[in-house]
Amino acid sequence: MPFDADITAKAERLLALARAQGMKLATAESCTGGLIGGALTSIAGSSDVVDRGFITYSNEAKQQMLGVSAESLARFGAVSEAVAKEMAYGALAHSMADAAVAVTGVAGPGGGSEEKPVGLVWFGIAVQGQAPEAFKMLFGDIGRDGIRTETVRKALEALTAAIA
Repeated sequence: MPFDADITAKAERLLALARAQGMKLATAESCTGGLIGGALTSIAGSSDVVDRGFITYSNEAKQQMLGVSAESLARFGAVSEAVAKEMAYGALAHSMADAAVAVTGVAGPGGGSEEKPVGLVWFGIAVQGQAPEAFKMLFGDIGRDGIRTETVRKALEALTAAIA
């Protein structure tokens, strides 16, 4: 997938910052299905920074690959603050990365609810030696591709801010 110039510039900035600090990065993706990792690895030379990416679309994958607890999934659902934090932490714990971003959301067109509408995305950020953090964005029902694209953009921005 070709990425727009803004996403490419954000990915280049993140890679340069991580490279300058000697950091490795990981991604844990649900609603984006690997697009964040794709944006990073579309840039030549990214292999010195990108350690790995986890595409954990199902709840089982979140548990098996990242160690997300069944209790969190049952109590809060996959699209939640708790799961985003656990995904980010799990990406660090199961990689050689120093920092990780995780995303879980409702990309639509269906599947939304009053409490979790289409366009809701939770982001998790984990940096070695710090407690994982999470925040949510409500992109609105801007279409599946729009939600996924904006999620990639925001994930790159958030991880850059976290390691800056």
